[in-house]
Amino acid sequence: MKPGLRALVTNDDGIDSPGPAVLAEAAGAAGLDVVVAVPDRQYSGASAALTAVQEHGRTVTEPRPPVGGAPAYAVHAAPAHIVVAAAHGWLDPPPDLVLSGVNRGANVGRAVLHSGTVGAALTAGLYGGRGLAVSLDVALDSDRPEHWDAVSPHLPSVLRMLCAGPAGTTLSLNVPDRPAAEHRELRTAPLDPRGSVQTVVAETGNEGLLLREVGTDAPPEPGSDRALLAAGHPTLTALAGVRETSVPAWGDR
Repeated sequence: MKPGLRALVTNDDGIDSPGPAVLAEAAGAAGLDVVVAVPDRQYSGASAALTAVQEHGRTVTEPRPPVGGAPAYAVHAAPAHIVVAAAHGWLDPPPDLVLSGVNRGANVGRAVLHSGTVGAALTAGLYGGRGLAVSLDVALDSDRPEHWDAVSPHLPSVLRMLCAGPAGTTLSLNVPDRPAAEHRELRTAPLDPRGSVQTVVAETGNEGLLLREVGTDAPPEPGSDRALLAAGHPTLTALAGVRETSVPAWGDR
């Protein structure tokens, strides 16, 4: 890993989440120059949105006490907005890497399209940086202690892989929510056709829609990230952002 690389740590769970401290500590231990800039509130499901709260045309930022030993800011904006701002002059020097997470809940399957955690990492790749999204497979409505420290043993090797990749590299790491000693080997994995969580309309009426997140009913595709994670494997998936493809034959009229 090259000395002096700068890493921006962000997430979509908000500045008070324990996840950014895990990433900041691991990045600092790897010799990276770390800065933490995280939304001031939860932005789950923000994808790569550039939403921000502005006053007098300026995105609101607040210095915070260090997180994981790194200088920290709470930003009134979605995580991808933070990445774009950091890459275009807010941070000097701009970050070489964006480390997004650790997200509370898995980001698996093609539904990662909607994740603010993944959206931040993909935005880094879009602008020629390198991005890593990290997620802990905490179950919906879990009331048991969460194993945030189980993420750390997997980060040194994944960070080396990220730094060795070409500009634009974007990786997604999902970690089982259990003690690291109980993890099986890290596996590279394709995306499941679905995610682990789906949104359903619980109520409709004149006052609007009530949406809820529930677990996905369909079984995972064998060998997919969702299946391997459920079996106790940390999973690593390389992602690509928006890109063109050929127009199908039925579109030629």
